[in-house]
Amino acid sequence: MSPRGTPMILRSSLLFLSRRKALRRWMETSALVRPLTARFIAGQTLEEALEVCLRLERDGVGIMLDRLGENVTSLDEAETSRDGYLHALRRLTDLGLAGCVSIKLTQFGMDLSEEACWKNARRLAEEARSLGKTVEIDMESSDYVDRTLRLAVGLHESCGNVRAVIQAYLRRSGEDIERLCEKRVPVRLCKGAYREPVSVAFRRKSEVDRNYVRLMQILLERGACPALATHDERIIGEAQRLAAAAGIGPQAFEFQMLYGIRRDLERRFVEQGYRLRLYVPYGQAWYPYFMRRLAERPANLLFLARNLVRG
Repeated sequence: MSPRGTPMILRSSLLFLSRRKALRRWMETSALVRPLTARFIAGQTLEEALEVCLRLERDGVGIMLDRLGENVTSLDEAETSRDGYLHALRRLTDLGLAGCVSIKLTQFGMDLSEEACWKNARRLAEEARSLGKTVEIDMESSDYVDRTLRLAVGLHESCGNVRAVIQAYLRRSGEDIERLCEKRVPVRLCKGAYREPVSVAFRRKSEVDRNYVRLMQILLERGACPALATHDERIIGEAQRLAAAAGIGPQAFEFQMLYGIRRDLERRFVEQGYRLRLYVPYGQAWYPYFMRRLAERPANLLFLARNLVRG
């Protein structure tokens, strides 16, 4: 086996494991596992996550709360997810935190009823607007792109405080970003973390990186409040170079990263005066998210292995 093929096989294996229900049940209920997930998951409860948020904002880092969970199986579960986010928004306000929230539409009933999902998401966006906060709508697998963008654009037009997410590994993303820029919908650009067919998504890292830089340049030139979600230092350097060449100040856009991934970069961004926001996940339904983080970056798996050995 060639060294080049090893990361792809490892990624595929981890994404496969992320969908194993029996393994998920064991992982999410095992007390033995919790110390290992603390690096990437801010807490099992909202209050635990808020303690992390308070510390981050004191250090000059913005936050975005994500209540983990996806693909609910009833509309009652969808309403429970919505109410959990409404409570999170109010607690952020109570504590004087400037953070926002990020949601997955399958948490809000997208698989069951697009109309019910719209009502749940709109109620959240309206509450966020009344509190002076924003809502970011995560992108899930390619099957959801059209429905997610339709809802995100509609919510932005009605509430004005919504940001959509575009994944650079999807071949269609250039056209999607052009449409969102025309409609002045804010965009968070990320690389993407789902297993997709080659007809839909770029497979090679070099292709994904090249497309990310191309889309990033469009957002910096024409985007509304763009957010660049990446831990890749080469891409970060290119973003800084493009922004400086275009006379775009460090406060005119923001970098985003996942909680616990690159703490060294977090400090550097703050010291250099760039806006930085961390995606802060919490909750008991953490397993799929955790496995995708391991699949995205081999260094995360090495970190976990070191802690297993120490334990």
